[in-house]
Amino acid sequence: MSEYQYTIILHPDPEEGGYTVTVPALPGCITQGETLEEAIAMAKDAIRLHIEGLIEEGETVPEEHEHPQAVVISVAA
Repeated sequence: MSEYQYTIILHPDPEEGGYTVTVPALPGCITQGETLEEAIAMAKDAIRLHIEGLIEEGETVPEEHEHPQAVVISVAA
């Protein structure tokens, strides 16, 4: 069994609460969770299932060698 590392993006939902999670290196791999912890756990499951599906179909599993960084900055305009 291989181990992979992926960047996940947690998108807060201000209206419904919780988080939607996307995985930029794995297009179409999307999940959600009510709390930050649940969203991360759901992301791990979604990524594992996505990778298993790629392997079953004989497709290459994308690897993320450079992990993007997100930084929040303030700009006065």
